[in-house]
Amino acid sequence: MTKPVTVVPAAESVTWSVAAEAYDSDVARALWRAYYTEVSDRWYLLHEGRVTEPAELEREIAAESGGDLAAPGGVLLVARYGGEAVGTAGVRMLDASTAELKRVFVREDMRGKGGAAVLLAAAEDAARALGAGRLVLDTRTDLVEACALYARHGYEETEPLTVRPYAEHWFAKVLG
Repeated sequence: MTKPVTVVPAAESVTWSVAAEAYDSDVARALWRAYYTEVSDRWYLLHEGRVTEPAELEREIAAESGGDLAAPGGVLLVARYGGEAVGTAGVRMLDASTAELKRVFVREDMRGKGGAAVLLAAAEDAARALGAGRLVLDTRTDLVEACALYARHGYEETEPLTVRPYAEHWFAKVLG
């Protein structure tokens, strides 16, 4: 469905690649665990001064299998840097013309190397390939890097699009 995208940064010889991956592959599950652990721990540290309790982490990871990111109505993309899986972005159709962006994540040790922009561009291409003319998402206030990324890439804050416990900002972008 989505063709691999390769970007070679001018200052480096290591490449980024992005390709579709089964949501239930070992790679996808490991990246989902890393993503969820980070965003959950950030929330709990900010609001309760602690990290996520192990039982809660396991329960929440299991509750969000990612099955909504499978064909025909969705796709999970995995970003690799020099061949190593280091990030994800998911796209799922909400209706005939609107897709939702989910699980945008680049491992902390790989940030600052351009991977988030590469993932976002690949997710937009995947949404178009699924038939979407608009891409929407929600995020939290404390995920300031995410809010900045979306704004930098043409996403505009919009009215609430979802009712979710941690959704505090909603963004949308018309796909050209």
